[in-house]
Amino acid sequence: MTALNPALHRFGDVTVRLSVELGRTDMPLREVLALDEGSVVPLNRLTDELLDVTANGRVIAHGEVVAEDGRFALRIVSLAGESENGDAIAANSETPAVAPLDEASAPE
Repeated sequence: MTALNPALHRFGDVTVRLSVELGRTDMPLREVLALDEGSVVPLNRLTDELLDVTANGRVIAHGEVVAEDGRFALRIVSLAGESENGDAIAANSETPAVAPLDEASAPE
C-alpha cells in the first residue's frame, strides 16, 4: 500500500465508500415494473470498457473486475488525473493491484 503523505496521515483511518459502477440505463417505469426473474437489462457500457471507481461519489480510478479467492475484486488500471501515458497528474500511481470488494465490511 502507498505510504500516506505525512500531512494527510491523520486522515488515513477515515472510512469512505468505494463503489464500482458497472453501467447505467434509462427505462420507462412501465418497463421497470415489467422486470421479472431472468429479465435482461442492457447497460450503457461495452464489455471491454473500464469501470468507474468512485469514493463517496467522485471518480477516483478506473478498473476491471477480476476474481480472487472465489470473490469479485477490482484491479485498478488507472487513477483519475493520470495522462494517457500513465504519468500521474494529480494522484499517486502506486496502488494495490487488487482491491477486494467486501460488502460485509462496507459502511452502511
